[in-house]
Amino acid sequence: MATTYYFRVADFYISVSLPSTCNIEKLLPSFRSFAVSDCNGEKPLLKLSAVSSDRMPHADDGELIEESDNDMGHLVLYRLADGYYIDIFDKGSRHGMYATSDFSSVEVCVRWDNHNAGNALTSLIRVAYAQAILSHAAVSIHASAVFRDGMAYLFMGRSGTGKSTHSSLWIKNIPGTELLNDDNPTIRIIDGKAYAYGTPWSGKTPCYKNMSFPIGGMVRLRQAAQNIFYKQYGVDAFVTIYPGCSVIVSDYMLRNMLYDTLAVLAEIVTVGIMECLPDRDAALKCYESFTN
Repeated sequence: MATTYYFRVADFYISVSLPSTCNIEKLLPSFRSFAVSDCNGEKPLLKLSAVSSDRMPHADDGELIEESDNDMGHLVLYRLADGYYIDIFDKGSRHGMYATSDFSSVEVCVRWDNHNAGNALTSLIRVAYAQAILSHAAVSIHASAVFRDGMAYLFMGRSGTGKSTHSSLWIKNIPGTELLNDDNPTIRIIDGKAYAYGTPWSGKTPCYKNMSFPIGGMVRLRQAAQNIFYKQYGVDAFVTIYPGCSVIVSDYMLRNMLYDTLAVLAEIVTVGIMECLPDRDAALKCYESFTN
């Protein structure tokens, strides 16, 4: 027997069907504030169901297209004739996911007896969600996001650049600033305006706010010996945003949908590159560059 749960993330509905023996509160605690009773008559963006291992494709049936280590563990991505197959190896356990080409429907095989089963399920949903939203003028981006006076500001950069530190500097030195998400906010373009949404994925910082705000600015941080903000335009703004976006680059349909979204985003949002120190002046200069 299976039990189906529903969530609404960035105003997209997700249905998750798990064995009735699973404890959803224990497996997906970061989804708590995104839970809803049903899809309100709408078709879910993503339908996920748990299956036994004999229902999953074999890795050798597909083409290996990506292999990486990240916070999810060791991830291996294969292209199949009718979609994708993903393996996640986490501390000796193997979890898998089959996804249709548009990631609207996925089947997962999770070792429920493993103490990291919840992390694996959360990660697999995140992978599928990030691809599924691309066809809806939306993107999952690696960034830290804050909000103030009804506007959101996103800080991008390579791991270790200081995104979380910059957010904390805003919160400490710019009154009224709060953290929206510290790792994977969602960006949506709706009626010609860009919005940032909190999500159930926030890295090592437990910040799972079901909130959204118009975007007041986006900046890519670079460590430097002084604080300088460079506003970016057109293609340069596009290139500044792109590196943090979640997409299977080798899939031209998904990639082109991302390109379409970023082309619009780069024109309607203030985008900058900030060379900065981890200090109060950096936060103030960044804020002033956006608001002025």
